[in-house]
Amino acid sequence: MTQATLRDAVRFSGVGLHTGADASVEIRPAPTDHGVQFVIDGVRVPATGEHVVETARATVLGIGTHMVSTVEHVLSALFGMEIANAEIAVSGPEIPIVDGSAKAFADAFAQAGIEKQSRPTIDFEPLEPFEMRDGDRALIVLPGDGLRVRFVADFPPPVGVQYFDGWIDAATYRSEIAPARTFGYLDEVTALRARGLARGGSLDNAIVFSPNGAMQELRWSNEVVRHKVLDLLGDLSLLGMRPRCDIVAIKSGHDLHVRAVRELRERSLSRTHEVPSPT
Repeated sequence: MTQATLRDAVRFSGVGLHTGADASVEIRPAPTDHGVQFVIDGVRVPATGEHVVETARATVLGIGTHMVSTVEHVLSALFGMEIANAEIAVSGPEIPIVDGSAKAFADAFAQAGIEKQSRPTIDFEPLEPFEMRDGDRALIVLPGDGLRVRFVADFPPPVGVQYFDGWIDAATYRSEIAPARTFGYLDEVTALRARGLARGGSLDNAIVFSPNGAMQELRWSNEVVRHKVLDLLGDLSLLGMRPRCDIVAIKSGHDLHVRAVRELRERSLSRTHEVPSPT
C-alpha cells in the first residue's frame, strides 16, 4: 500500500462526550511520512503510544499540559479509511463526539477525497505471536497476510456476550465498523458524571441500555462489539504503522490496547530503527 492523505481539510464542532465542553477540530492534509499529529495550542502531539497520558473511559494524548481527550474515534476513522498522514488542529479539551460513532468522520474523509502519495506505508508485521493479558482480558497479535480482527465482548445484561470476526479494509470499515456507536448503562450515568465523565452524553450520541434493553434502535444486534472494534482500531493506529496481522481481542479496552501498542512499537523500533516518530 502507498501512504495517503486528505485532498481537502474537513471540520467538525460539537460537544465532548465526557467534559460536555464545546470542541472543534480541523483535520488537514499532511505530507508523506508525517504520520498523524494533533496540534494543541500550537504544540504538536504525535499520535503514537508514548504520548498517551490517560486511558480511563477514553484515550487521551498529550505533552505536558497540552492534552486532548477521546481521540479514538477520529483516529479510528483515519486508520480505517487508510489515511496515514494528517494534521488535527484542536480547539477544546476533547474531540467532538458527533453521533458517538466514527461514521461522520469516515463519510467526511471520503467526501473530501483521499489522495494517494508517493511513498509506501510503513507496515507492522509481527515475526512471532504476541500476547498481553490482564486477568480475563487479553490481546493477542499473530502473523497474518492482512488485518483481521476477532473480538469477544462480554458485558452485563442486557448486552451479554457479542462476537465480531472480519478482515478490515477501507470499504469494510466504512460500512461495518464506522457507524457503531459508543454505549453505556442507564444506571452508570450518575456515577460517571460524579467522576467528571459522560457530561456531554445523550441519547443522540450514545446507546444507553436500561434493564429492558437498548433505549434506541440498534444499527446491528452486535453493535456493542463493533464499537469495541472501532475503538481497538483507533488505539492500534498509535503504532504509527499499518498492521498486517491477525488480532484476537478478549474483553479488552483502551488500557490494555495502549500497553500492547507501546510494547509492540518499542520492539519494532529496537529491531529496525526505521520507524519514524513525528516531532
